[in-house]
Amino acid sequence: MHSKDEKLESIGKLLDIMDKLRESCPWDKKQTFETLRNLTIEETYELADAIIEKDIEGIRTELGDLLLHIVFYAKLGSETGSFDIKSVAEGINKKLIHRHPHIFGDVVVKDDEDVKKNWEALKLKEGKKMVLEGVPVSLPSMVKAKRIQEKVRGVGFDWDKREQVWDKVQEELQELKVEIENNDLDKIEAEFGDVFFSLINAARLYNIDPDNALERTNKKFISRFNYLEHETLHKGKSLHDMTLDEMNEIWEAAKKMDKNIE
Repeated sequence: MHSKDEKLESIGKLLDIMDKLRESCPWDKKQTFETLRNLTIEETYELADAIIEKDIEGIRTELGDLLLHIVFYAKLGSETGSFDIKSVAEGINKKLIHRHPHIFGDVVVKDDEDVKKNWEALKLKEGKKMVLEGVPVSLPSMVKAKRIQEKVRGVGFDWDKREQVWDKVQEELQELKVEIENNDLDKIEAEFGDVFFSLINAARLYNIDPDNALERTNKKFISRFNYLEHETLHKGKSLHDMTLDEMNEIWEAAKKMDKNIE
């Protein structure tokens, strides 16, 4: 791989390119924090897709796009004298050193769970008044639920044994069934939320990322449905004209194909 000097040279070139674009490109000159925000979110999801696909070249490319955005934001900050790429880097350097006293200090930890607990404790000492204060409001709901659960675990609010979570899942399912029988849509929605939250909690406890797990199922469903649609068209038929039993027959064939691939 490349030397540290070579890496720094490439970063420096990117900074020079950003300066030139901001000075000369009509599109780049018009951009603001606000106009870049949605583009940054899109790039982050593209990186997430590449990671799920295990597309190493895609990951490299998308990281470059995100790095461009970081440099762009730093350039905007420098134009108002608020911050620049140096102060951005210094800020994260200082934070990493402070929050890893087991590496840069004399704190002893047993495992990664100790590291997480120390991390949350240090953030509270830094001025965070509430444990959940740092959870971004705009996070997707599933990601936010997992982050909430991880944060409260950091201060000891968690099950003693992970198997205990299944009683909670069953409890929430039973409460959902009651509201379904009562046909109260508002309460049904609330109970669905509780069921989802408890399942996300269970996934976390078993070291499963719920978002990744659901995306695997999404991709599997898409693959099987595409097979169903392809086979239907191949037979000169339309899904609209088929019975559910006929569709299920092809669906089961798609499932067998998936198992053979696995």
